[in-house]
Amino acid sequence: MSERSNGRKNAAANITGHGTGSATGGAGDNAPLNNMTDEAEVKREIRRLPPWLKKSIPAGSGKDAVDACLEELRLDTVCRGARCPNSLDCKSRGRAAFLLMGPFCTRSCRFCAMESGTPGPLDAEEPSRLAQAVRRLGLKHAVITSVTRDDLPDGGATHFAATVAAIRAESPETTVEILVPDFWGDEEAWAVSVDSKPDVYNHNLETVERLYDRVRPEADFDRSLALLDFAKERQPDVVTKSGLMVGLGEELEEIVDAAVALRDVGVDSITVGQYLQPRSARTLPVERFVTPEEFADLEQELRGLGFKAVACSPFVRSSYNAEEAFLTMG
Repeated sequence: MSERSNGRKNAAANITGHGTGSATGGAGDNAPLNNMTDEAEVKREIRRLPPWLKKSIPAGSGKDAVDACLEELRLDTVCRGARCPNSLDCKSRGRAAFLLMGPFCTRSCRFCAMESGTPGPLDAEEPSRLAQAVRRLGLKHAVITSVTRDDLPDGGATHFAATVAAIRAESPETTVEILVPDFWGDEEAWAVSVDSKPDVYNHNLETVERLYDRVRPEADFDRSLALLDFAKERQPDVVTKSGLMVGLGEELEEIVDAAVALRDVGVDSITVGQYLQPRSARTLPVERFVTPEEFADLEQELRGLGFKAVACSPFVRSSYNAEEAFLTMG
């Protein structure tokens, strides 16, 4: 890790928190559900959400076109796989965050709705089909993520690079954001993915260091920081980005500490949103719903750390409104 990361704990000690019990969330559903099948029970659970987590989705003309394109080209989205609460909003505006190499993930993070299992072989034509979808939908900013593929020698890094290249060929004016796994710490894989030169290189920290064993048992806090540090060192002009969840039992001061660690490795853009439990028996319950006022205070504190872009509110997700976040950086 570079010298930027030295002394990050000392820097964090100078940051004052705004309270306790806050947590941020990642891939969540539109309610903290516990593997429910009864519709009435689901509705009762949704009614228990705080009012700021209930929103109406404006009607838009883009959803049918997005769904038809995805079906024809046999593509998946993280919006569907991760059961994101913003999915309809994005589709109504003609947007989608694409999911590579799915649907099965080789890890079992306890915040995520993606299905764990044994993946099949890679589809060599997937990058080309995805690039066609970006062109057909007229996307100005394409967001590409994947399941984690620890079964592959390079973790899928070459597949990411092929996808970036295909999008560049089909839609040279489109900016590209990739949200990558940690590739099990393989620096050769890191180099392949970073050297594809996306406009934004995103890897989510997801939660605070203290909770990694419980929330992300197969991941490592320092390994994730090392990947982001590596990316900024190797390609300084590429925007680096990371996301955190609240609501998993962390202290708000720990979120600030994690943000300080991200700035110490040169991360440019940060997202923080409320964790919402997916419909899966293995996922963790929500410990607390952080209020909009607390999010606003946290956002101000994070902006003071020097990030070029900060998105911090209950419905924030790493891929949601990614185009707007990128544009704010000029």
